[in-house]
Amino acid sequence: MREFPAEVWARLQDAARDAVTRAYVPYSGYPVGAAALVDDGRVVTGCNVENASYGVGLCAECGLVSDLARSGGGRLVAFACVDGAGEKLVPCGRCRQLLYEFGGPDLVLAMPSGHLPMSAVLPEAFGPDHLTDYEQRRK
Repeated sequence: MREFPAEVWARLQDAARDAVTRAYVPYSGYPVGAAALVDDGRVVTGCNVENASYGVGLCAECGLVSDLARSGGGRLVAFACVDGAGEKLVPCGRCRQLLYEFGGPDLVLAMPSGHLPMSAVLPEAFGPDHLTDYEQRRK
């Protein structure tokens, strides 16, 4: 697992805490902010955005991945997520899959229990390689 200095984690926590202040949560009242370091040194952020139809709300990780695409793409290498009080959160299952797509098994997450690679947070994950392997087997 790749190690990151404490300054990187502090920078991500601060960016996530800033992002959480922009969350749109009129229904649940539960704001979430996320920040990630990109392989080129950029930091991308996102916040959750709710909707009156509930099921189509967007998690903070969705906004973060949109920010990644909008700002030039790349691979996520370190990730942090916080609640409205600034405490560490774990990504939901859907968002773990989303983060895997853009960071892979080596993406390091700040979890309440410590820093963990995505391979431990989402073991045996389904990813783009499965689709490529399947297409090659079909031929």
